[in-house]
Amino acid sequence: MSVDLGELLVNHQKLADTDLQRARRVQEGTGENLDTLLLKLGLVSERDLAEALAAQLGLPLVRPADYPDAPVINGAVSPRFLKESRAIPLVDEEQGLVVAMANPTDEYVLSALRLATGKTILPQVGIPSELEVAFERLYGSGRSAMGQIVDSIGLADDLTDEEQIQHLKDLASEAPVIRLVNLMIARAVDSRASDIHIEPFENRLKVRYRVDGVLREVESPPSRLSAAVISRIKIMAKLNIAERRLPQDGRIQLRAQGKEIDLRVSTVPTLWGESVVMRILDKASMVLNFEALGFSPRTLKRFLDVLMMPHGIIVVTGPTGSGKTTTLYTALLTLNTPERKILTVEDPVEYQLEGINQIQVKPQINLTFANALRSIVRQDPDVIMIGEMRDLETAGIAVQSALTGHLVLSTLHTNDAAGGVTRLLDMGVDDYLLTSTINGILAQRLVRLLCLHCREPYPALPELVEEMRLQRFVETEDKGSGITLYKAVGCEQCGGTGYRGRAAIMEFLIMSDPLRRLVLKHADATVLQAEAQKEGMDTLYEDGLRKVVAGHTTIEEVLRVTTQQEQEG
Repeated sequence: MSVDLGELLVNHQKLADTDLQRARRVQEGTGENLDTLLLKLGLVSERDLAEALAAQLGLPLVRPADYPDAPVINGAVSPRFLKESRAIPLVDEEQGLVVAMANPTDEYVLSALRLATGKTILPQVGIPSELEVAFERLYGSGRSAMGQIVDSIGLADDLTDEEQIQHLKDLASEAPVIRLVNLMIARAVDSRASDIHIEPFENRLKVRYRVDGVLREVESPPSRLSAAVISRIKIMAKLNIAERRLPQDGRIQLRAQGKEIDLRVSTVPTLWGESVVMRILDKASMVLNFEALGFSPRTLKRFLDVLMMPHGIIVVTGPTGSGKTTTLYTALLTLNTPERKILTVEDPVEYQLEGINQIQVKPQINLTFANALRSIVRQDPDVIMIGEMRDLETAGIAVQSALTGHLVLSTLHTNDAAGGVTRLLDMGVDDYLLTSTINGILAQRLVRLLCLHCREPYPALPELVEEMRLQRFVETEDKGSGITLYKAVGCEQCGGTGYRGRAAIMEFLIMSDPLRRLVLKHADATVLQAEAQKEGMDTLYEDGLRKVVAGHTTIEEVLRVTTQQEQEG
């Protein structure tokens, strides 16, 4: 190639120099094109490769919507040549023929197209997978990349159980099934999915990606391949493929789309086979920054004041998948100084933090939360993070650690901050110990953020402003003017949803003397919540409305993740 793609990607910080040298060494042995090799090794994503090339050559990057509905030059160039060259004509203009190409610097292809059409060729950069989809639609059978892989897989019938297991092992190790599973994972990473759900039913295999907290169904392999696909994932996660009656947990570490990806794999037996969920942990995309997580300046100041206390307990509460662990990790990084020793007990350790001692719980060898905590107190830590307070034993050790001068951070599953107090009391923690040790409880939920490319402003109706008392969240000087809100529209950037990314809405209850007195009287969560609000706590609903007025999200999103009780409160 006339353009040194490797240097180009290193300069754009899409590829590490060490990875480039490794790819060059492999290239010397195989003689393959560097771009093909980088993709095959998973060192860069197709999009990164195409964007870097477009930037270097000063050419436009072709979007999926740019591909024509019908072939532009019928008969002048054979479909076979276009497929092999990874080139598709887009539009026949007066200036020349606009062509999407995976490699616009390929002089042979440019010359051949010029000769065949008698036109000036205006190349643009196309993403290979999008070129492939467009080619199949325009010139092929209309089969997708997944459909083509599926067609090449054969299954054997009438086998005994033992033979079937061996056949599945062989099948799961063959190239087509490997490519199929890799394609599913790569597409999930490209879609910014946090989870992949693979669910077998009687007549179909359903594949869904959770993107920005909402499940979205995607193209699935046929049901006949359920066992082969699930077996491949189990082999990758080092699970027992012969065991289909019990749940199993495993882990896969790989490179996809140029990123280091960690997959937490969980399988459970269902009526029609094993259901698999893969949680995608993308180390590169994890943001450990309070402002980026969604902390408002006011909540952040209150939280940091409590975080800097030398001892006590800070609890983060919320449903599963509400970003509790990310908040705790961010807090730990804030506390991580040379003067402090930090130990964590987690199940599982989601991300490895530099300079922090992290312990992975292993129940099979009796390394439980409680047993690990008993040992780490003797390790002389200043800060202890407990993945979750699941029972009285764990909560009791956390309380004892706080009483003996440690700062303890942990999580609970409750709906709001005040509910955290009643949950600990229900567990059996004594009220006087609770009031002595709890410094603050942070409740959070995740709301989807509006896509900045397509959000649409509209004036808020006066009735809505009055009903929700939105005026109190206007931070500009001129509070008399109307409030502008935004609605989700949908575009290519956000996959048509109108939302891209998520942030937390939060409420932070600080344990004050009036609240301590109420806890000792065993007041219910509603009373505790009312007192905390009187002392200046913004509720989840109020924090959500503040983000709505600021143009970050929509009223519908806030109503989706908060309960009616929270909205009325």
